[in-house]
Amino acid sequence: MLVLECVPNAVGADITSMLDIPTIGIGAGPDTSGQIIVLYDILDIAPGRKPRFAHNFLKGRDSVGAAIAAYVEGVKDASYPAPEHCFAE
Repeated sequence: MLVLECVPNAVGADITSMLDIPTIGIGAGPDTSGQIIVLYDILDIAPGRKPRFAHNFLKGRDSVGAAIAAYVEGVKDASYPAPEHCFAE
């Protein structure tokens, strides 16, 4: 497994296509084998500047469990990461 962090979408996609192992993206676009984001960014509870790939999955939900479920669903249905969570070249 290889973790790709804060790279342009095209780079994440290219590296993923060249490897026979899974790639896990954190700010590496939607074309990696999987996604990861820290819980503080899923819940939007970290103080200060937020990373571009952070998304508040708790907003509009009534529990931490519902926020985590929304994150999982967003990754599975490819709605996360959306273009606003990605880095351009």
